[in-house]
Amino acid sequence: MQVLLHNLETGVSREQLEELMFGDRDIKNTHHAMQSIIYNAKNKLRKSGLPDVNYIKQEKGVFYWTDEIPVEKDTAEFERLYEEAANAKNQDEKLQLLIDACHCYTGEFLSMYVGIVWVSAEARRYRMMFYDCVEQTAQILREREDYMQLEKLGRYASNIAPFADWECLTMEALIGMGRYDEATELYSDTVEQYFKERGISPSEKMMESFNRLESRMTHPRAMLETIQKKLIEDGENRGGYVCTYPVFRGIYRMVTRMMARGGQTVYLMLCTIVDSKGNPMKEGEQLNELSDRLGDAIRKSIRQGDAINRYGKGQYLVLLVNITLENCAIVQKRINSNFLIGRQRTGVEYHVSPVEYI
Repeated sequence: MQVLLHNLETGVSREQLEELMFGDRDIKNTHHAMQSIIYNAKNKLRKSGLPDVNYIKQEKGVFYWTDEIPVEKDTAEFERLYEEAANAKNQDEKLQLLIDACHCYTGEFLSMYVGIVWVSAEARRYRMMFYDCVEQTAQILREREDYMQLEKLGRYASNIAPFADWECLTMEALIGMGRYDEATELYSDTVEQYFKERGISPSEKMMESFNRLESRMTHPRAMLETIQKKLIEDGENRGGYVCTYPVFRGIYRMVTRMMARGGQTVYLMLCTIVDSKGNPMKEGEQLNELSDRLGDAIRKSIRQGDAINRYGKGQYLVLLVNITLENCAIVQKRINSNFLIGRQRTGVEYHVSPVEYI
């Protein structure tokens, strides 16, 4: 039914339909089996309350859905809006068509059946069309400095297509409207969500966006005392400094510059949660719980002048300042002491590398 309704105009050939229905299954008479399926489908459609017509008709080896019962498809409407936007001569008309097309796309095509080849192919095609619509819409709104609409677009796209970096559009809009704190908070929340759900670090696109937008951030004129108050860390500053990846990267680069003057020794440590066989853990609720517990253990085990960043699922980066390699081993033992409980079979694998001034 899905493939028939999706191909209203062209229909589906018998060979294609039989291939979709039976694949490599060992069926002696596929024609007879197909007729049985169609017969049963017609009975179910009739019992569902639809008018008693010939729902599925066959012409020259091609199956069609009947013209007597009209069908409205959101996919057809999406494609119509997309094509009309591509051919629009007026910029205002083009923008409206693109916005309508974006909102016509409400998620993955037949998401419950992505394992079927034709569904997967169509889902990818519609997804790429949606991405193109968003990009084109964003460009027009950007040129017009219509940041309110750009924010709405970014939030909608992020909700419909998660983990596709559309948060960058929302960040750009917030910066354009001078809402810097909200932009920073959005970035931190997005990075945290990507870590928790996918175990991935910020993409290059997001990092470039963050750096570009960060350079545009300006603040109203203020006295030094007022500025300094805003720079002070909130809450208790016990243990290591937990920070986002961009902040960690900035600290790393600053520390390498300071090494040229102070002669400090600095080490970068990567902590990875491993299973009982010593293999890195990848997925599961247990890994999420262990990751949170490891982060807390590291924070308690390092000094206030050290920095920590959750790099991915089950992984943390730690910047240890003014320390020897021997003392790095002591830090590892301290982390294990705070992390390991009872007969816990999981553990932590450590890799330590000296930071050198270049």
